[in-house]
Amino acid sequence: MTAIPSAAGREELRQTWQQAWAKARAGLPLSPLEALLAEVLRLHPEYHAAIEQEDALARDWLPAGGESNPFLHMGLHVALHEGIAANRPAGLAEIAAKLTRMQGDPHAAEHQLMDCLAETLWEAERNRAPPDEAAFLERARRLAGL
Repeated sequence: MTAIPSAAGREELRQTWQQAWAKARAGLPLSPLEALLAEVLRLHPEYHAAIEQEDALARDWLPAGGESNPFLHMGLHVALHEGIAANRPAGLAEIAAKLTRMQGDPHAAEHQLMDCLAETLWEAERNRAPPDEAAFLERARRLAGL
């Protein structure tokens, strides 16, 4: 079973996002990871204010209250970016390329794939099992008409 991050670990991860964003806005040099985080943030102006708030490190965004957790959303983008770059599961890069051609926008294609990934992660949590890469890939293939 996957361990739930401790509050300290969650805050540290969120602080990494905040620092990358602050450095990018200041025009400072970025590490490759910081550049990726800043790019994902750049594509999500609706999250800028939330990320910059002091309480963002400890805050809970609750779906029951109609809130979307910006760190979760952007984390899914990063996970997909890494999966596509590594072509893991095998075939993901091809599916992402096809969805990008269909959408005309890589960010929109990622959002579609994120739905597949989120469902796969939810099932893994519910089943207390590792994420099923084959199920994720099948969802993504259907989405792309493959």
